[in-house]
Amino acid sequence: QLQLVESGEGLVQPGGSLRLSCTASGFTIENYYIGWFRQAPGKEREGISCVSTSGRKTTYLDSAKGRFTISRDNAKNTMYLQMNNLKPEDTAIYYCAVNEGLGYCSTAAEFYESWGQGIQVTVSS
Repeated sequence: QLQLVESGEGLVQPGGSLRLSCTASGFTIENYYIGWFRQAPGKEREGISCVSTSGRKTTYLDSAKGRFTISRDNAKNTMYLQMNNLKPEDTAIYYCAVNEGLGYCSTAAEFYESWGQGIQVTVSS
C-alpha cells in the first residue's frame, strides 16, 4: 500500500527553522516528482515547491524562495523541506505529495496522485 508519512511538525518563533520530512512506503520515490504543499486556516491549499526525479530541478512559491529548500534522498525513500526564517504567515498544515504521470515539476495540486496526512507548522512568538 502506497503511503507517505510526514514528520517534523512543531511550534517555532518567527525567524526560526524547521525541517519537514516525508517518508514513502509501499513504493519507491525515484520515478516520482515530489511536491510540498500547505493549507492555512480559511485558505486554499497552495503549492510551495517541487523537485524533479533527479533532484536537479526545483520550483518554489515566490514567498518561499530564499527561505525554503526542497530535497530528496531516493536511497532513503524520503523527501525534505528545510524551512528557514519562518514567518507567522507560514503557519499552516503542510503536506507532501508525489506525481508520476505528469513528467515535469508542478506546484498545482491537481497533478499529484498521492498525499501525506499533513502536519501542523505554527510560527508564533
